[in-house]
Amino acid sequence: MYDIIVAGAGHAGCEAALAAARSGCSCLLITTDLSSIARMSCNPAIGGVAKGQITREIDALGGEMARAIDANGIQFRMLNRSKGPAMHSPRAQADKAMYSLYMRKVIERETNIDLLQDTVVGIESHEGVFQGARISSGRVIAGGAAILCCGTFLNGLIHIGMNHYDGGRTTAEPPVRGLTEDLLRLGFVAGRLKTGTPPRIDARSVDYSRVESQQGDAEPSAFSFSKSLDRNRRQVSCYITKTTPQTHDILKKGFSRSPLFTGKVQGIGPRYCPSVEDKICRFPDKESHHIFLEPEGIDTNEMYVNGFSTSLPEDIQEEGLRSIPGLSNAKIIRPGYAIEYDYFFPYQIKGTLETKLIENLYFAGQINGTSGYEEAAAQGLMAGINASLKARSRPPINLRRSEAYIGVLIDDIITKETLEPYRMFTSSAEHRLHLRHDNADVRLVTFGYEAGLVQHETYHLCLSKIEKINHLKALCANTRLQPEEINRMLAKSGYAHVDVSHHVAALLKRPGITLELILAESEAFRNSVHQITIDRSIYEQVDIDLKYEGYLKRDLLMAEKISRLESLRIPPRFNYDGISGLSNEGKEKLKKHKPETIGVASRIPGVSPSDISVLTVRLGR
Repeated sequence: MYDIIVAGAGHAGCEAALAAARSGCSCLLITTDLSSIARMSCNPAIGGVAKGQITREIDALGGEMARAIDANGIQFRMLNRSKGPAMHSPRAQADKAMYSLYMRKVIERETNIDLLQDTVVGIESHEGVFQGARISSGRVIAGGAAILCCGTFLNGLIHIGMNHYDGGRTTAEPPVRGLTEDLLRLGFVAGRLKTGTPPRIDARSVDYSRVESQQGDAEPSAFSFSKSLDRNRRQVSCYITKTTPQTHDILKKGFSRSPLFTGKVQGIGPRYCPSVEDKICRFPDKESHHIFLEPEGIDTNEMYVNGFSTSLPEDIQEEGLRSIPGLSNAKIIRPGYAIEYDYFFPYQIKGTLETKLIENLYFAGQINGTSGYEEAAAQGLMAGINASLKARSRPPINLRRSEAYIGVLIDDIITKETLEPYRMFTSSAEHRLHLRHDNADVRLVTFGYEAGLVQHETYHLCLSKIEKINHLKALCANTRLQPEEINRMLAKSGYAHVDVSHHVAALLKRPGITLELILAESEAFRNSVHQITIDRSIYEQVDIDLKYEGYLKRDLLMAEKISRLESLRIPPRFNYDGISGLSNEGKEKLKKHKPETIGVASRIPGVSPSDISVLTVRLGR
């Protein structure tokens, strides 16, 4: 008998299994194909807007994704540098084959993980408690808990034009049959979603004289807090081109054979990442859409055509691609396609990702209606952490919205009506100025350490970093600079001269004034700072914290008010029908979602502030 069984070895399954094993639990990882562990079925990249923050949070908690992309990244960029620090997001292209191989090696080195090439097709339970996982042979494997990380495999159906094929992630991978039906039998409620992917082309068929090169950063930033990247590391270029009116006319010819427009696809697709034919329909006045050409590895000619996701017939795909500047001779290696799959409405899970219906059964990843490698990995990590904590009779970790993007992600999916694939954006996080990529370790390392995933040395290095940050902040608050020093800096930034001394912390609130500038101009302050060993990352973090100090304090006060609601727990079998004063819609939503706290209840659409007031008074009594 295993402590924890993980079904599926995508990005969610890998993090779930590693978290469980590193916490000391025995774990069985079951996957249909051992050669496709952590496969990047869509774009070959990790990070991006909000996703980069999630990846760094995964690292701070002791997960593996950040280390994997640092080891196998082939281009690194910091996005949104021209915007404020809350928007800065790391992103990296990956060598997708090497990324998958790296994760398999990491998993195989974990002594607490056993691997099994098979498929979970059913769940055994007794009196609402998980007992074991049934595999395709009919054998039941006993376990204390299970984490289902099924990706897009549940009754997966792939569409290319009017043709459709059974497929779990690609046409070469079989779907999972039976598991959805088994969970429906147990009382779960399922839905149907759709996602898609663009064609892959031969990089040798691109005319590079007609596309714009997009290179990586000269000084690349690592995702993992425990790593640094060599600035001389080999990086590849990506390329930018765009569709034309001719492209749009060609693609329109295929609309009559499009599974999206003929009704063959029933699942709901993502609004934020529409197919190219959907973009043409939704934005008829737009003459072009950007296309990004992304290499899939160092030693492969396969190239990902980002922005051209489609399920149009192959002949239309090829003709449309060849109308794009730089792609007139493009050779398709794999056509684009749409895939439909089952998911389970995530109001059926708790904040720990344990299901409300079956104890010790957890859902993570696209089975919860999310999309994206990073969102899946974050859920897998949290499910693995919480399943292992429960196995050791320890309290779970529930990250709040003010503590992590991962907390926002989980709270969103369990409270909002997930009717389309969920993707994380910075705009989803009301505390995003605090939830930056640069301070993820400071925010979350204690959680990872207490869960048993962060090593003692790493934890104390982070504590030392926090101490240095606080020491530097104190120096800034207590050190005054004289007018002559200040005026040299102000002249460089276009400010008027001053006649009195100012604290360093006050000067930093001026746009254009940075710690590095102050250190360069003030020898006395520089000598004070150099008494402690600090690196550039600490300068940057202190810079941001002091520059936005007022906003951060206001944000903290708001978070503290909300946290009071999170502490008011609602009993599992609370009788909402017995409360007069609740609106009919509020009562219906509360009975459906079964929120664990007043805080969660307050974020459910349809539950009004007056409903929360009535509920709070009743619970108080």
